[in-house]
This record gives sequence, structure tokens and C-alpha cells, in this order.
Amino acid sequence: MSDKRSLLPKADRTPWTPLHAKLHRTIRSRHLFERNQRLLIAVSGGQDSLCLIKILLDLQPKWGWYLSIAHCDHCWRSDSQANAKHVENLAKNWSVSFYLRTANEPLKSEAAARNWRYQALSAIAQENQFHCIVTGHTASDRAETLLYNLIRGTGADGLQALTWQRLLDNSILLVRPLLEITRMQTGQFCQDFLVPVWEDSTNQDLKFARNRIRQNVLPYLQENFNPQVESVLAQTAEILQAEVEYLEQAAYQLRKEAMVTSTGEEGNLYNPYSIKLNRRVLQKAPLALQRRVMRQVLQEIIQSGCTFEQIEKLIALISAPNRSQSDPFPGGAIAQVQGDWIYLKQL
Repeated sequence: MSDKRSLLPKADRTPWTPLHAKLHRTIRSRHLFERNQRLLIAVSGGQDSLCLIKILLDLQPKWGWYLSIAHCDHCWRSDSQANAKHVENLAKNWSVSFYLRTANEPLKSEAAARNWRYQALSAIAQENQFHCIVTGHTASDRAETLLYNLIRGTGADGLQALTWQRLLDNSILLVRPLLEITRMQTGQFCQDFLVPVWEDSTNQDLKFARNRIRQNVLPYLQENFNPQVESVLAQTAEILQAEVEYLEQAAYQLRKEAMVTSTGEEGNLYNPYSIKLNRRVLQKAPLALQRRVMRQVLQEIIQSGCTFEQIEKLIALISAPNRSQSDPFPGGAIAQVQGDWIYLKQL
């Protein structure tokens, strides 16, 4: 098979590999997409995103999707324009619409690049009436994210790592269909179908923490503990995702109950400076739910996110003596105990 043949549009070739079957089943069983949807595929040019778009193109006749490719040029590398042109040429060969967004200036961190990328993709989706943005995150990415968050310090929410679907601010759905497929599998797929992968040199740069996990930590764990560590960690994240969803719902119900006032009227769940919580209701609940309630409350007060220590300050007030109060939280709010109630007030 020649390189030219590997780039022929889907209509000229009808492959059906175990990876095609797996993704088809995943999309159907998890209800990731509907038939005839408009899907915007984020394609970097690396093996994961190219594997994703190739399989979706092959599945397109069965689902009737309208597929387009979006590429985000972060301007990190001297070859970034050539990278973008490579993806554009692939889109042309596959007869797929192509959208390009280029950063005005080089982005200084992974977090800044990620935020800009999602904003750019969301803007493209909104402007062109796409229902979903689809990314090529794999089980390997999920394992790396779990380890990265664990090392930094997190609860179950951080350990659930990447989720199958996430609603973005503009109500566009972000979907990750490859979370049960490893990077080794996407690489083998691209080799088998002669899909021309663009090698990103920044993936080898060990100044990035995720690259150190990918290049050093995971190979060490595979060699010395479990050859299937990526899949096992991804499965752990999947288990935690379901448990986190359940706990969040239970905590929200507990919070509603704890915020009912003495006259039977519910407190304002969304005004952080009129919140009061019934300590007697909270005392009956397990510690895990108490912590989640306090975190939900603090997230409305502290826009940058709350810490474990700040949550524990509120937890201590559930059983503290009357008239106890917390130190000020970022932004100036304090929590005070008055009888059966914890009041959160802005100073």
C-alpha cells in the first residue's frame, strides 16, 4: 500500500479493524454521538488525533455525521506553520472542511495553551453550528493525568482524570471517544494505514511535567510493576468518575437539606454571602459528604478554587462551640457559628 493510497477519502476504502469495531461500540453504548450530528474534530497532526479522525471518517457512512477538522497553532515551535499546513493537506485529501486558529503570541505554559485551545475550538464550533468538539485523548492520557493530579495532591475528583464528555461554557459538548484505547494502539493503527503522523518535538521536552510522567514514570511502572499500568490506571479513573458523580449528587441533596431555614424556607444556594448551614443536619452525614458540601460552598466564594485546609476549617465548625469562627478566606469571607447554624459572611 502506498502513501498516496493511505490518504484516499473514506469512500474509496472500507476497512473494519478491531479498533473500528471498538470505537463504534463505545460511541453507541455510551451515547457519545447521535446520528447526523455536526462534529468538529481537533487534530494536532499527532498519532492520537489522526487515528481518531481516520476512524470517524470510516464510520461516517454508518452514522451520517458531518465532520470537520480544526487545528490550533500554539506558535511554540519553529515548524508549527508547517505542522498546520500538513493537517490542512490531510483535510483536503479527505475532502473535509478545515479550520485554523493561530495564537497571537507564543503561549508560556501547558495550562495557558490548553485554555486558549479550548477557547479557540469553542469559537469555531459556535460560529459554524457544530454540536460537539471531539478530541483524541486516550487511555494513556487518562493514566498520565491521574498520576499528575495525584502527585500534585487531589481528591477523587482529580483522580477521575479525563471524562468521556464535558459541557463547555457555551453549551457545546466536548467528547473524548478514545479513552479506552492506548497510545500504543493509535500508533500501530497509523502505521498499519500509513497515516502520516507529524512528530511534535515538544512531546520529548522533559521540562514539561506530563512528558516526564510519559517518558520516565510510566515506563518505569510498566517495567517494574505492571505492563498494563496505563489501562489499569485508566480503568481506575473510570470507576472514580461514576463514584464522583454519585457523591456530588448526594452532597447537593444534603446541602439543600442543610440550608433550609428555621421557617422552612430554603436558603439561597447560589448567593455565597447569604449562606447558612444547619450543623445538626450536617452532623448526621458521613464525613465524605460533609467535605463535598463545604467544598461546593467554598467554590462559590473562592473563585480560584479551594484547598483541603480551607474545607477542613469549615468542617471543624460543624462540632465547634457556639460563637466560634474561621479565619478569613480569600476574598474576605468568614464563617461563624451561631447556635445550630454556620453563617458565611462577607467582611
